[in-house]
Amino acid sequence: MSKDYTYEKRRFIIGGIAILIVLLYVLRLLGLQVMTDEYKLNAINNAFFNQVQYPARGSIYDRNKHLLVFNLLAYDITVIPHEVENIDTLDLCQTLGITKEQFIKRMIDMQDLDRNPGYSKYTTQIFMTQLTPEEVSPFIEKLFKFRGFGTQERSVRQYSYNAAGQILGDIGEASMNNLESDSYYSRGDYIGKQGIEKSYEKYLRGRKGIKVLLRDAHGKIKGSYLHGRLDKRAIPGRNLTLSLDINLQMLGERLMRNKIGSIVAIDPSTGEILCMVSSPSYNPQMLVGRMRGKNQHALQNDWRKPLLNRSIMGIYPPGSTFKAAQALACLQEGVIVPSTSFACHHGFFYAGRHLGCHGHASPLNLIPAIGTSCNTYFCYSFLRFINNSRFHSPENAITTWKDHMVDMGFGYKLGVDLPGEKRGMIPNAKYYDKAYRGHWNGYTIISDAIGQGEILATPLQVANLAATIANRGFYITPHIVKNIQGTSLEPKYYTKKYTGIEKRYYQDVVLGMRNAVLKGTCRPGNIPGIEICGKTGTAQNHGIDHSAFMGFAPMNNPKIAILVYVENGGWGADYGVPIGALLMEQYINGKLSPRSAERAEAMSNKVIYYGYEER
Repeated sequence: MSKDYTYEKRRFIIGGIAILIVLLYVLRLLGLQVMTDEYKLNAINNAFFNQVQYPARGSIYDRNKHLLVFNLLAYDITVIPHEVENIDTLDLCQTLGITKEQFIKRMIDMQDLDRNPGYSKYTTQIFMTQLTPEEVSPFIEKLFKFRGFGTQERSVRQYSYNAAGQILGDIGEASMNNLESDSYYSRGDYIGKQGIEKSYEKYLRGRKGIKVLLRDAHGKIKGSYLHGRLDKRAIPGRNLTLSLDINLQMLGERLMRNKIGSIVAIDPSTGEILCMVSSPSYNPQMLVGRMRGKNQHALQNDWRKPLLNRSIMGIYPPGSTFKAAQALACLQEGVIVPSTSFACHHGFFYAGRHLGCHGHASPLNLIPAIGTSCNTYFCYSFLRFINNSRFHSPENAITTWKDHMVDMGFGYKLGVDLPGEKRGMIPNAKYYDKAYRGHWNGYTIISDAIGQGEILATPLQVANLAATIANRGFYITPHIVKNIQGTSLEPKYYTKKYTGIEKRYYQDVVLGMRNAVLKGTCRPGNIPGIEICGKTGTAQNHGIDHSAFMGFAPMNNPKIAILVYVENGGWGADYGVPIGALLMEQYINGKLSPRSAERAEAMSNKVIYYGYEER
């Protein structure tokens, strides 16, 4: 092959590449300068100002269409640092109600690239946020005097009720992590920080719009560009309807006033959460506006931890409420039958130790054992489970036992539509092998039989157990949002989850829980006209025991399942049962009887902090 031929071939290849590059540039320039005004706008950006149009955030309603959260008009003060010149700083500070030192600090902080990495003195920066119309009005009147400064309309959340603070959550300025993980947000934007505001942020926030404004050579706004043809309208956020009953929620918060603990109520047929009380709570209005930071700091430093949603973040020993789950697992595995009886002599004795029990008839079979909450009965049942020869070893037995508990909703997150849910604790064979160096048996872990020992659960998980029993064997993942405007919930919030335990065994447990209300440990919860089924829990604690109650009503065709947990409240019948019964009466009847209203008032006035009760 000749050298001339090789050079000729190379010449054509290089020429073709050059022509292709030129052609690409021509097409790109044609697109930028002729085909679209949008790119033309970017090319001469100095002549235009893109004003962000913030959408109205979606409103929030309760299940009965009571408006819970809505928006009020607010304003941000903006500044383009490059355009600030010859302004009367003292007059500006007096108009905005700030000091000169605060003014200087804000301007310096604005230039901190660690706090504000997108800073440019030629672009709009946020100077102050969330001013009310009354606060911003004097500033707008003098705006002509403060070159470089401006305003933009925003909205702030307002609350119709002083209730459900931990559920509704709050909004605050987007963090650096928010800005980096989602291109929707810019510095100064607001985002849901907790509760529903956080978990449904993408539905509530809507979509921002843009208004393209024309500026003259001096930077002054002259009007809309191309009569608004390039403007993009802001799309409001979607409204949410919660499953919450705000009247039930407020009653629950009133009953838990000056106490620490939780209430969770669920509609068993749908998994909808009817009320979720975490006490102490706080007024959600505290985390709105310019005082948000100060109030949040005070709430964070409160020793009672009002920002903590104990219903999903608190993990407690479930105590005797857990005996219902034990009974179901033992029945399913044939360890006991409903007629199985055990004698109780004021407790369970083992290895020189004594696990006490209160006085009741003896021996007992399953139904009265649930009704009287007999510790001995469930200790013997648990031992039979762990030592059953058909499992071949305690390790296999505890694995089967754990699987049943997980299927009933314990040990893992249920998947509620609120941020921060904890998983609780259901120990397995590996855990006990490590804890006891491979030497353990049913007696070693006997506390599991009565919901103590290593077992931990959230109030939501125990309420879900009540809903599962009410349904005789299935539950729907608990959720707080009932409807999203224009779309559907996740499929899991419609899907029945079966536990794998036969329905007939649930019926035995239901009869035991009804027995508890009629003549057992739940007698204070017997409301005329309502067939309440319940189970008390007195969870041991390093100090005074916790008071718990799990129940549902009516016995047939249940409408509400509930868990009440009062820290340091003592016996389950002292606080858990009466609070739970009052809430079930309120929900089913729509009101409290005069006598029940008196009981509610008395309960709301009781004060318990770490076991000290003030009457």
